[in-house]
Amino acid sequence: MFIFIIFDRLNTINFKDIMDNIKDVENLAKLKNKFDDEISKIIIGQQEVINQIFIALLSNGHIILEGVPGLAKTLLINSIAKALDLNFSRIQFTPDLMPTDITGTEIIQQNKTTGEREFKFYKGPIFSNIVLADEINRTPPKTQAALLQAMQEKEITIGNKTYNLENPFFVFATQNPIEQEGTYPLPEAQLDRFMFNLIINYPNDKEEILIVKNMNNILNHNINPIITLEELIKFQDLVINMPIADNVIEYAVKFVRMTRLNKESSSITKKWLNWGAGPRASTILISASKAYALINGRFTPEIDDIKCMIKPVLRHRIIPNFNAEAEGLSSDDILDEILNLLK
Repeated sequence: MFIFIIFDRLNTINFKDIMDNIKDVENLAKLKNKFDDEISKIIIGQQEVINQIFIALLSNGHIILEGVPGLAKTLLINSIAKALDLNFSRIQFTPDLMPTDITGTEIIQQNKTTGEREFKFYKGPIFSNIVLADEINRTPPKTQAALLQAMQEKEITIGNKTYNLENPFFVFATQNPIEQEGTYPLPEAQLDRFMFNLIINYPNDKEEILIVKNMNNILNHNINPIITLEELIKFQDLVINMPIADNVIEYAVKFVRMTRLNKESSSITKKWLNWGAGPRASTILISASKAYALINGRFTPEIDDIKCMIKPVLRHRIIPNFNAEAEGLSSDDILDEILNLLK
């Protein structure tokens, strides 16, 4: 299929560039295997979550991670940052956290040369490649907004000056699904800025035994850089420029539209949903499917790639109604039902 696409686009793509892209895809596959091996020295299990995080990184997207305490979410993100040789910072979101605790602040200082007083800006923890926003729903909306604005614009404004954030810039926000008292849930418009919503589950019995046996080795092991910043940016460009067939795009858009309430909605949507996904979901679903195809050594995504990315992309973009909650249906259950309609 890829050879056909190549010859179909020879008028617009240089043949040398095509060969370089093929080499880059092959190189990515090798580096991804080394990346997985390195992470597995610290993190036992959770391979699906690791793959989805890697896909988000290739797609330049932000992530919400949900899981109970003690599942090594912070260790996982820190290990990934080290394997990619990226700067990492962690912000513990608390009720008294202020926006300047995230972005940084200006302090009046005396200029030693002129003797005049002037403002000097001290950067906050947001000036990092990977920012872990731990328990983001425990801080008030005003502070949440400071982070979410930076996610959207990749810059912050302090006083009259604008400061660009690191490139690349990723936010990994965590939420505890079992403790909701005293929290400030993110509004749907802000949730939509996150590419993925990933669920981290308990390890199985074999994985948990390995964790207990190897705890000392896990805590003392140092992660080696596997992928450089330059390589990551090159792989992101591959995702952006990857060709995709019209029927794959049409399938993705059709699925997203089926989550919306209108006159043409399916009985599933009308019965179990209050709100569906917006157009941004279609764009993100396409980008995610490209990255998914890429890490699996393919040069263009297929409909099956779209299906694999539906839950992480859409589970936080649809709102189940009271009927769904009464029947114990999760967002994933509803997405499965819509998938069955399109088979």
